[in-house]
Amino acid sequence: MKRMMRAVHPGEVLREDVIPALGKSKAEIARLLGVSRQSLYDVLNEKQPVTTGMALRFGKLTGTTPESWARMQLAYDLQVSATAMAEQIAAIPTLHAA
Repeated sequence: MKRMMRAVHPGEVLREDVIPALGKSKAEIARLLGVSRQSLYDVLNEKQPVTTGMALRFGKLTGTTPESWARMQLAYDLQVSATAMAEQIAAIPTLHAA
């Protein structure tokens, strides 16, 4: 079986790499994003996903693309679901067109 790398929640990237590099407090980041501190903290603590709206905000704030944040969230969600559903997915046959 192919070994997969651990998908990383975007909140971990923000918490561990991005925010420290920006040199701003989390409260200041929340203010700049136009969101509540609790909303930001929920993403940073991996309690909430990065929504499309948050991806737009993070992209603008960091000079990256919203797509990069959305792809990171999608990769994380798919890996979590694949792990949780591994037995059910394995039981589904793959059909091929005739």
